[in-house]
Amino acid sequence: MNIDNVRNFCIIAHIDHGKSTLADRLLEYTHTLEDREMREQILDSMDLERERGITIKSHAVRMKYRDRDGKEYIFNLVDTPGHVDFSYEVSRTLAAVEGALLLVDASQGVQAQTISNLYQAIDKDLTIIPIINKIDLPSAEVESVKHQIMELIGCGEEEIILTSAKTGQGIEEIIEAILTLIPCPRGNPGGPLQALIFDSIFDSYRGVIALMRIFNGEIKEREEIKFMATGKKFEVEELGTLLIKRIPTGKLGAG
Repeated sequence: MNIDNVRNFCIIAHIDHGKSTLADRLLEYTHTLEDREMREQILDSMDLERERGITIKSHAVRMKYRDRDGKEYIFNLVDTPGHVDFSYEVSRTLAAVEGALLLVDASQGVQAQTISNLYQAIDKDLTIIPIINKIDLPSAEVESVKHQIMELIGCGEEEIILTSAKTGQGIEEIIEAILTLIPCPRGNPGGPLQALIFDSIFDSYRGVIALMRIFNGEIKEREEIKFMATGKKFEVEELGTLLIKRIPTGKLGAG
């Protein structure tokens, strides 16, 4: 797919502000998963995350979306931790994307950790899309939270999207904002390979699997790559994308 049709983004939110639930709705709206495959907070795959309702590891997922004109896009979402103890996870994620959804609970307002992560995103020149979640709650204070966000990032009231990730209200507006506001990745597919590993997972069969963003060039299976931090070289055994499940592709390119 043309790199112009790719959007890379993350979600910035405090713990329990609905980040994983919003990710679920995006997966539903883009038909990445059928209804029968959906389960609550599907990106929170670790047992502890489900039990406590927090996101510890950064989870990446690719979504394919077709707009009203039939044009196809790829959304690469990295779901990030909102807890203060996982700021390093967040910083790696922010370096791998061009945009961030700033998600704020309508009843709790902007929290300290949200501000910390937001400033990191601004420092990296990411496009920020402000969203107020849980507007369906009786305790929601939408107008107050709007003003908090406007003071924080200097946006206009009309730029703030109102949503309920639980019911799906406002999801279409979020999708449109991702398409129109977040820039496509920049990179040279024909250039020398440059990539950032933003996370890794352990597989009992494969061993360590690196999650990476490719900025320039491409990787093919059986090629040798060098890790600049350690100087070590490794042969690539398998490449693929994450559509919740791992999908082998044979090669990966910039974007």
